[in-house]
Amino acid sequence: MENMQVLLQYLEGNWANILLLTYDHILMVIVGMILALTVGIPLGIVCAKNDRLASIILAIANTIQVFPSLALLAILMLFLGLGFNTVVIGLFLYSLLPIIRNTYIGLKGVDPSINQAGVGVGMTPFQLLIKVQLPLALPFLLAGVRIATVIGIGVAALAPFVGGEGLGRLIYSGINLRDPMKIYSGSLVAASLAIFVDYLLGKAQKKLEYR
Repeated sequence: MENMQVLLQYLEGNWANILLLTYDHILMVIVGMILALTVGIPLGIVCAKNDRLASIILAIANTIQVFPSLALLAILMLFLGLGFNTVVIGLFLYSLLPIIRNTYIGLKGVDPSINQAGVGVGMTPFQLLIKVQLPLALPFLLAGVRIATVIGIGVAALAPFVGGEGLGRLIYSGINLRDPMKIYSGSLVAASLAIFVDYLLGKAQKKLEYR
């Protein structure tokens, strides 16, 4: 109970710095997710249209996902140097698999009779994709975004190891200084952020599923 009071006092006294670090954390995740969506959705569409390419693309994305996050960031640091860009590219790579796989699954799950009906009314393949298939696959895609975002929030906590900012800086500063309040506060805010984002995206996913 005493530790909780000390933690609350620390949060109250350092809220401005924590808020700034939270902003940096969110910014890294958002930029990484935008890149992942920009690349991952087209790759998911390619997978749905070509089974041979699907096996190759998903295998590569799976291989990236298997890499330990800190090792991946360290390798990227060799090419990109320290800082924001290295973290963002790492988050982008880690977010690819859920986006590609869920886009692929969503498109593959569209009822063939719906596709035939679209073709029957004169839709081109592009119109069918944009107006019918992708909207129907949206709940699956959002599920991929949800998974990727939560993973990204966790991986972004490693940013200080490669010169990045975010809540990880508070955690690792606390480890180096043996200051438990810094560790607790950084961990608590990062965990709360992940839970909050997961909750919001989960609600949005359910609305799409039952619309």
